[in-house]
Amino acid sequence: MFKPFSLYVGLRYTAAKRNNNFISFISLVSMLGLMLGVAALIVVLSVMNGFDRELRNRILGMVPHGTITGYDSSIHDWQQLAAKVAMDSRIIASAPFIKAQGMLAYNGRVKPAFVQGVDPEAEKKVSIVTKNINSGDWQALQPGKFNIILGDLLARYLGLTIGDKVTLVLPEASVSIAGVTPRLKRFTVAGTFSVGAELDSSLAYIHIDDAAKIKRMQGVEGLRLTFKDLFAAPIAVREIAVELEGIYQISDWTRTQGNLFQAIQMEKRMVGLLLFLIVFVAAFNIVSTLVMVVTDKKSDIAILRTLGATQGLIMRIFMVQGIVIGTLGTFLGTVLGVTLALTISDLVSFFERVFGVQVLSPDVYFISDLPSQLIWADVLTIIVVALSISFFATLYPAFKASQTQPAEALRNE
Repeated sequence: MFKPFSLYVGLRYTAAKRNNNFISFISLVSMLGLMLGVAALIVVLSVMNGFDRELRNRILGMVPHGTITGYDSSIHDWQQLAAKVAMDSRIIASAPFIKAQGMLAYNGRVKPAFVQGVDPEAEKKVSIVTKNINSGDWQALQPGKFNIILGDLLARYLGLTIGDKVTLVLPEASVSIAGVTPRLKRFTVAGTFSVGAELDSSLAYIHIDDAAKIKRMQGVEGLRLTFKDLFAAPIAVREIAVELEGIYQISDWTRTQGNLFQAIQMEKRMVGLLLFLIVFVAAFNIVSTLVMVVTDKKSDIAILRTLGATQGLIMRIFMVQGIVIGTLGTFLGTVLGVTLALTISDLVSFFERVFGVQVLSPDVYFISDLPSQLIWADVLTIIVVALSISFFATLYPAFKASQTQPAEALRNE
């Protein structure tokens, strides 16, 4: 089979056992460094992509993409407003809400909570909470029953189970013959939900009619909107509000969760940049390896030159060596990185079970398990960059080899 002379000699040099063990060791270190750098990049970027996905699916599946509220924090004819909003093709669904912040108290324990008054049927269309009910029944939220569904961590902290009575304390004073007292209402625990996020420790749901009674409201506070394109929500909700008759206040997910999303994007870019330094270090090792190989093979270069080898041929021979090291390190790193990226969630879960520790606490992080999403476009980018760095790392040593003068090299032998 025909094989280019430069490729043939370059592969022979790469595979041959060298008398200088130090050069062989540096070659191995270069390959391992490149392999670890590529693997680390794939794993870390996959984890960051996983966090990004979980932010969209969990957090933004629970919080509104956009909201429209009345100027006086009240919308009386919300059904008509919902019908107008539904005519916009960018919107998937809408649902009314009344929100309240207060304290939940049970058996001597008190925990601040964000209580959301919702229409159970409409909420199914705009939230993932109904798909994550741990215990109880979402349909237990009936008007006048004063039932409540709590986040799993919130219920556990308070020691609540289904059927227990929990007291909601609102930071609004009521004036009675007994004086000024905080507004209190007892609710019956009807279920718990878990989305594996920080919201599990702070969020609770009640029926919207019950919320209106305890807040003494007529109508609802606003409409929650879910858009087809999450990233179009900030502009779309403003355009919708302008088209509506009346004065409304608007908000979108970037005001409540935007900083978290931007932080993840920034961390992904910065961590990727830092880890690329590992690849650069491995590339410098390739440079040092080839420089030492050139020094070790000066007599061979001189002989090839006297036999008629051109400078370009000599340069290609040593470029083959560096490219082989880079290609092999990149291939092994890709295989290792893809394998770890696909299994890291299970590996972390196994580690947590064996050692009894929790890597991501929901009290600190917005999710409780380590996510991973392998995006092949990222893998391809890493491969191309690693191979490109490896290629450019071979140019200087190969050029120095091509400049070797046969007479001087043979004189020193």
